[in-house]
Amino acid sequence: MTVRQIFAAALRRLLGAAAVLLGAATVAFAALHLLPGDPVTVMLGPGSAATPEVKAQLRAQFGLDRPLPEQYLHYLGRLATGDLGQSYQLQRPVLDLIGEQLWPTVQLALAALVLAVALALVAALATAGRRPALRAASSLVELLAVSSPSYWTGILLLTAFSFQLRLFPVAGDQDAAALVLPAVTLALPLAGVLAQVLREGLETALQQPFALTARARGLGAAALLLRHGLRHAAASAVTLTGWLTGSLLGGAVLVETVFGRPGIGALSLQGTTNKDMPLVIGLVLLSALVYVLVSTLVDLLYLVIDPRLRTG
Repeated sequence: MTVRQIFAAALRRLLGAAAVLLGAATVAFAALHLLPGDPVTVMLGPGSAATPEVKAQLRAQFGLDRPLPEQYLHYLGRLATGDLGQSYQLQRPVLDLIGEQLWPTVQLALAALVLAVALALVAALATAGRRPALRAASSLVELLAVSSPSYWTGILLLTAFSFQLRLFPVAGDQDAAALVLPAVTLALPLAGVLAQVLREGLETALQQPFALTARARGLGAAALLLRHGLRHAAASAVTLTGWLTGSLLGGAVLVETVFGRPGIGALSLQGTTNKDMPLVIGLVLLSALVYVLVSTLVDLLYLVIDPRLRTG
């Protein structure tokens, strides 16, 4: 690729990222204003005895007395400068609140992703091209992992390994042991999907002409699977992993609630319940940013997996 092509690709990526973030902010802004209830009333609490004058003053302070188009444009202007505003309920900058709760969620998501990829690789490599009974048993386990709700899986793991065997903490994030059960809960559905896609790709790759040529040259089954089959099967798995990685943030909301962990999940639930518009929009923009970054990383991995794309 020439320098001009690289620059054009980078510019397209930046414009696409800006469009995604703008769309996410717009949808969140519209959705929150369509919800029933007054943000000022929610902010003050159900038992508040605030006078109409106090409520009017708060609306003016947060700009809620302006027309919706003006509120929208004003908020976009603040977003352009990196200002996510101040939480209605917590009375703190949204950026600070997200920054404080982001690392526990990142820890959980990364641990779950690494565990899911490892489980999927082991399951796919152990069953691809093997006896139908072994493949059927593996597919059944994967189907159960995918179809089981995260909160149900988490409760089962808590009952078995925390309440009965007392091997792991019930709640919190005091040490690495407290991360194990939440990571397993979040990883199992992801591992089930990835294993099925990776196995399908491996079996398709082993039927290609290059596999027959490699066998004719005396390459063993294990070497063929690892050196050639896995690389050809990786493209579809990488695509799916990128899409599912973004969804880990959504899954973390339930998992963090079940295991009583701090993080973005609890913050999202609090912001949505309280109709805290700046906080919710900040969290939506964070999710959109994660999708953009993951999509960019997937594109870069394609260049590593398929050398033909480097000269395309």
